[in-house]
Amino acid sequence: MNRSELTELTSLLCRQPGISGDETQAAQTAAEILRRWCPDARITQGNVTGTCGSTDPDAPHVLLDAHMDQVGLIVTSVTDDGFITAGNVGGLDRRLFPDQRVKIFGTQEIYGIVSCLPPHLTNGEEKVLTYETLRIDTGYPAEALREIVHPGDSIVFDGVTGMLPGGRFTSPALDDRCGVAAILYALDELKGEELPCKVTVLFSAQEEVGERGAAVGCYTADPDIALAVDVSFAGDRKFSKTGRMGEGAMIGYSPSLSRDVSDDLTDAALAEEIPYQVEVMAGTTGTNADRFSVCRGGVKACTVSIPLDYMHTAAEVIDLADVEYTGRLLAAYLRRCVAC
Repeated sequence: MNRSELTELTSLLCRQPGISGDETQAAQTAAEILRRWCPDARITQGNVTGTCGSTDPDAPHVLLDAHMDQVGLIVTSVTDDGFITAGNVGGLDRRLFPDQRVKIFGTQEIYGIVSCLPPHLTNGEEKVLTYETLRIDTGYPAEALREIVHPGDSIVFDGVTGMLPGGRFTSPALDDRCGVAAILYALDELKGEELPCKVTVLFSAQEEVGERGAAVGCYTADPDIALAVDVSFAGDRKFSKTGRMGEGAMIGYSPSLSRDVSDDLTDAALAEEIPYQVEVMAGTTGTNADRFSVCRGGVKACTVSIPLDYMHTAAEVIDLADVEYTGRLLAAYLRRCVAC
């Protein structure tokens, strides 16, 4: 898969709406693409799953996971003066809400703007919006709006999806559609090869509201090893929990992860000269790996993360080179996976 194809793939994945619990469009697109490498790909309990690799019952079984859902909002009411009130789905940065353009998925798709006062009227004293004070203006009067929008409808931020200079890419849904793209890149790297392991691909639902799809998907697959391919913080090195965009996937080391798998991923990167970074976490990871490690009788779990700036905003940013490096690392690991 060349860079142009990866850009097109990432764009396609990111343009599909899919907040936690309402991932249908994102799942349908991901399943259709996954069938190129896993013909048995299907949607089950909101998750997309498919298998490939070895059919030897004694071969190690590896789960590759990336979550499909994105953060967003959910309609709670339409006020008598024609505004939408909403609650959060996942953790959002409320500092950035004013004037954001959003898309609402009612009986038809409509757009709105998160209301705010102009600075001329606030004297710099306006506080960060709370969900109780948040209002979305669609331009419709209340009576007409109530024919289109109902409590429970999904709302996503309508930010730009596309390339930036220097190989950077932006979208509101990169967390974690870029992880989905990285797994698909790995499958493309491995096409035609005989693998020493069975592979189950899981594009999971509802990660942003408690890794719920991961719990169901891992229990069903019953793997020996599970890799959570997600995003992590990029940024200034003065913060210990950040990586650097363009320098490769971040391999997780944590008390809650399997050190054997972390070391094997590092060895695979070194063997095939793939750039990588180390991400040290002092406890649990905040990813699907936390669910995997305690699934059934326990699964050897690890994180492989793509550095991302501006997480959980309408303008998340990655370097597409890191998606390539992550895909190559996953492929290198699977080629060498001969024991658990």
